[in-house]
Amino acid sequence: MNTKTAVMTGILGLAGVAHFSRPNLFDSIVPPRLGNPRFWTYTSGIAELGCAGLLANPTTRRFGGVASAALMVGVFPANIYTVIKQWDNPKGRAIACARLPLQIPLVWASAAIAAEAD
Repeated sequence: MNTKTAVMTGILGLAGVAHFSRPNLFDSIVPPRLGNPRFWTYTSGIAELGCAGLLANPTTRRFGGVASAALMVGVFPANIYTVIKQWDNPKGRAIACARLPLQIPLVWASAAIAAEAD
């Protein structure tokens, strides 16, 4: 496993565990129009853990990279919602805005892992 794959596996694994150990934090960024936030918190946590597992296994790594890239794109609306929600809080807005461009390298790394997988 190369460094890029190990880092993405670690990020997804830790984030997945965090969804279950600190669900209130993630519930707060689920856009209300999606309904029950805990459902989405746990669902995205399962997806992150699943992607980490797929990336960790050489035989499923290509699919794991594709799934991880799709997941990173799929959670982006929550990041936009967080910016809107935090708009009147200068510190919260700054943190939320800083997170937006971080999705780009995560999508890129995931797609690169898929392209490089044997």
